[in-house]
Amino acid sequence: MRDDEAVTRWALAARGGDERAVEQFVRATQLDVRRYVTHLSGDPQATDDLVQDTYVRALRSLPGFEGRSSARTWLLTIARRVVADRIRALAVRPRLAATDDWQSAAERVQPRGVPGFDEGVALTELLSALGPGRREAFVLTQLLGLPYAAAAGVMGTPVGTVRSRVARARETLIAHLAEAERAREPAAADRSRALADAAA
Repeated sequence: MRDDEAVTRWALAARGGDERAVEQFVRATQLDVRRYVTHLSGDPQATDDLVQDTYVRALRSLPGFEGRSSARTWLLTIARRVVADRIRALAVRPRLAATDDWQSAAERVQPRGVPGFDEGVALTELLSALGPGRREAFVLTQLLGLPYAAAAGVMGTPVGTVRSRVARARETLIAHLAEAERAREPAAADRSRALADAAA
């Protein structure tokens, strides 16, 4: 849902106790919050908890929401704080794994064969090449579709900074894609030669 006016109306109605408006508000914003916290935290395993924490805080704070910014921008600002709080908490008390082979355990619980899964993995790998500020600006504007001014509000930076970070993120992503394409070409040529030799 990209209709910020409708989302803001639902948030304003929800703060007055309209349960249907709460439902519509959450349904309309949930995908954006999920994408944002996943890319911002860099921890797909924590996504559900981060989304839940975001809505718990947002619904508690809803009576104070006055509609001066769009509700989506307000909600993503809360999501940003939730991720920052989690990162700080993990830095203070790192989690201990019950297994020595934690990486294999994490890989076993990843979904496979879901439409778009491979593209999602590729996008996550590409975005990991960006610095945190550039990644956040890119996700907010290019994946979530926030206007630059709204993204600046979420990030607490000037609009020009957001524009600059997005431009630099695009340059980095294009360079990585070109590099991956160049690396793929010799491998494809080698496979073709091997097949031709095998057929001969």
